[in-house]
Amino acid sequence: MSSNLTNVQNILAYNREFVENKEYEQFRTTRFPDKKMVILTCMDTRLVELLPKAMNIHNGDVKLIKNAGAIVTQPFGNIMRSIIVAIYELNADEVLVVGHYQCGMTGLDSERIINKARAQGITEDTISTLHHSGINLSRWLTGFDDVKQGVENSVEIIRNHPLLPKNIPVHGMLIDPETGKLDLLVDGYAHLAEKA
Repeated sequence: MSSNLTNVQNILAYNREFVENKEYEQFRTTRFPDKKMVILTCMDTRLVELLPKAMNIHNGDVKLIKNAGAIVTQPFGNIMRSIIVAIYELNADEVLVVGHYQCGMTGLDSERIINKARAQGITEDTISTLHHSGINLSRWLTGFDDVKQGVENSVEIIRNHPLLPKNIPVHGMLIDPETGKLDLLVDGYAHLAEKA
């Protein structure tokens, strides 16, 4: 690929060859997850290939949802909607939240982000309008103090959702972004056994 091309141009040029060479055939599957699992994880670049390899998941195995920090902040936001759709429409019967050590959402400084937005041309009028519209940017741009706590909080929000079937295990894990080692924080099977 030419270094004179933009990222998008390089992607499209590569894609033409990918399709012409039928490289997609090795990835064919259905929209239903073979392992009947939905995983919420972080968008960290270190996890793009590491997480699937460390968990032995392949194309078609799971529904994979990513956001900053693997955080569910509210029970009726986009992340929770995706989990509910995966369960009711795509036959997932298990949920796994996978955070990671050294996460950038740990101790996230919302004021620093707001100041960077200002430096990129976002006006005080815009920030003021958002504030007066009831949007608390400091809360919206917050992360967590401890990654373990972040995973546990997300698990609790999912587990206590009024539309989540009571027999769905919700697990929590942390992955080391360097080695791929997984640590189980919340055993969803054990929680269901305690509730029985």
